[in-house]
Amino acid sequence: MSALLRYIHFGAALTLSGVLAAAFPALAQTAPASAALPDPQARSSLKIGVIGPFTGPSADFGLPMLNGIQQAVDEINAVGGYLGRQLEIVRKDDQANPEVGLKMSQELVAEKVVATIGFCNTGVAMKSLQVFQDAQNPLIVPCATGTPVTSAYAPAQSYIFRTSAPDSIQAPFVVQDILKRGWNQVAVFADTSGYGEAGLKDVEKALLAKNLTPVHVSRFPLGVKDLSEELKAARAAGANVVFSYTVGPENAVIARGRQALNWKVPQVGAWTLSFPFFIDGGKEAAEGSLMAQTFIAEPSNERRASFLTSYARKFKVKRIPVPMAAAQGYDAVYILVYALNGIRNGNLSGPSVKTALETKNRTYYGVVATYDQPFSSKDKDAMTENMLVMGMVKNSAITFAYPEDAKRNLFVQRKQ
Repeated sequence: MSALLRYIHFGAALTLSGVLAAAFPALAQTAPASAALPDPQARSSLKIGVIGPFTGPSADFGLPMLNGIQQAVDEINAVGGYLGRQLEIVRKDDQANPEVGLKMSQELVAEKVVATIGFCNTGVAMKSLQVFQDAQNPLIVPCATGTPVTSAYAPAQSYIFRTSAPDSIQAPFVVQDILKRGWNQVAVFADTSGYGEAGLKDVEKALLAKNLTPVHVSRFPLGVKDLSEELKAARAAGANVVFSYTVGPENAVIARGRQALNWKVPQVGAWTLSFPFFIDGGKEAAEGSLMAQTFIAEPSNERRASFLTSYARKFKVKRIPVPMAAAQGYDAVYILVYALNGIRNGNLSGPSVKTALETKNRTYYGVVATYDQPFSSKDKDAMTENMLVMGMVKNSAITFAYPEDAKRNLFVQRKQ
């Protein structure tokens, strides 16, 4: 399906120009009246900041996020951009390094981007949030899931938005699933990064809500190569499931360590268990592992089939390394542009864009979800628990853990 047809099918609110606008007046009617007036900036581009780990240890999900963003931007530009202005990505590589991320964030704000989309690592995001908050420059986070990212500031004043599922809903979702399966002796393995620290707290909170505590907790630094002693301790404590919270090869270290000990207990976790570092690094030891997902790369409906086909063709790949990162980045662009189309007076200042993001605009029929009103002045997270499904590693790929989820996935969920 072409980008234009997909716009029509989705009921897109983007404004076309020239012949396209004349051909589809229903879309043109969404343009603010001021757009008809001469505008010296009409031919200038509209800058959108994009920041993430495009090199380094987290590039496996940073690059899919960037590609998803680029795919959406190119589609929008192909039908006229924003009121005739082409969208321009101002790209910054944070290298998964908090200090580098801070410097890159300062550069983005200095370049007067209308808003920024980015961050994959919770620790990197947390280091830079104040830059965007102080500059009143809206930030939409499509990957980093640490609960503190959108709770750092009071919602009414916050310029920090998110289209990824926070760990505050991922952790209880997974806990509920493992208890349903009878796995109630939980060992938690969490790295010492900001992501692992926040994730551990969310798991412990979710277990406590069920009157449980972990039978064993192991903390370890990023880059650890051997966790056999910690795994032995977890086994001795009677654990019948391992809940891991880390972002990279450490998940595979846990899987291979279980295999070496011939300790046949399941490994579960948040979305990072769907990453190549785990699937390819753990190989057969990763098979059967379970994780929370917002998007599984199966063409379960027309929107998702179109997205996957277009991505594969554009970036010449057979498989997206981390589909959730790509899909959430893609949806973030459309959510932002839909919000911009809701601004009727041409004011693209930070406070104006913030208000537009918090206001109900025309419904966006996205890849991950259907967005009636993703954000408000009281809520900066677009995802709710009903949008999650359990994924499972099967034959070195992610599929649905439950057949009923595959059927339910035919219908894109809305925020509850």
